[in-house]
Amino acid sequence: MSRPKGKSSGDEATFPILEQYLRYMQAVQEKSPLTIKEYKYDLILLFRFLKLDRGMVSLSDEIKFEDICINDIDEKFLNSITSDDLFAFMIYLSRERKASPSTRARKVATIKSFFKYLFQKKRIVKDDPSYDLETPRRPKRLPKYLNLEQSMNLLDAAEHADSQFASRDYCIVTLFLNCGMRLSELRGINLSDISDDTLRVVGKGNKERTIYLNEACIRALSDYYPERDSMKKKDKEALFLSSRGTRISAPMIQNIIKRLFAASGIDASSYSVHKLRHTCATLMYKYGQVDIRTLQTILGHQSVATTQIYTHVDEDSLHDAVSKNPLAGVKKED
Repeated sequence: MSRPKGKSSGDEATFPILEQYLRYMQAVQEKSPLTIKEYKYDLILLFRFLKLDRGMVSLSDEIKFEDICINDIDEKFLNSITSDDLFAFMIYLSRERKASPSTRARKVATIKSFFKYLFQKKRIVKDDPSYDLETPRRPKRLPKYLNLEQSMNLLDAAEHADSQFASRDYCIVTLFLNCGMRLSELRGINLSDISDDTLRVVGKGNKERTIYLNEACIRALSDYYPERDSMKKKDKEALFLSSRGTRISAPMIQNIIKRLFAASGIDASSYSVHKLRHTCATLMYKYGQVDIRTLQTILGHQSVATTQIYTHVDEDSLHDAVSKNPLAGVKKED
């Protein structure tokens, strides 16, 4: 049975130039598999829209938008794309797909990266139509984080949990709150990554960084090692093991944290594992007076602009800062 004209068969979802770009982003730019997947989705969406917008395919009961085949996209088509086409796509995202500013901003970044590759790296297009494409303004929102009391309650819940893996779970929470690691970074720790008071982690883009362990982390690790020694070990290198002796999975870590959230009286539906990374950064900045550049290094951010979202302070701190102005007590003479 033949498929309707213009309908994708699944494995024909992309075209050679797009596949080359994705391989370049993976091999040369060292983007993560998740990022590559997002780039691919964004660009497939763009080219399906362009074919539909140009009348090259019509939607029907047999052909839906997600069925539009783009395997015929070639250099001639790529060179025909103008900035107006890209502006039309952004309008479509906003009006038809109700895409948020953050979603549209990511797609702009993808499009700019793709055409930069075509224009500067491969010389496939004569001009870069994305040059004037502006990134939508994203509303500034302060991510949630645990305050100091909630953090202490979480540690207390982990310490007194009725579990055969209580030392492991307490160590996980301690490292999250003191080192600001991502979930994937903590899960990937091997025994060989730990040396005295230093920990080597592999972050985004396979970039390594060193984290210095404080006394709380060292004690938590020391308490966990005997528990780990008693566990069966299929993965002898992994620091954190499951009951089966394999490296602990991301969903299992998430479930552990959710359980401890509930035990400590924290609404698990409002917080996530990643909020512990934000909590760590906020507490270091607020109480440890860590400067933003140091915080950037600890968290493994490529840009200091990313770190700035962790340097917010609450209204009490703002009020206190104004009150401490040396001119706050100056009175006008009568």
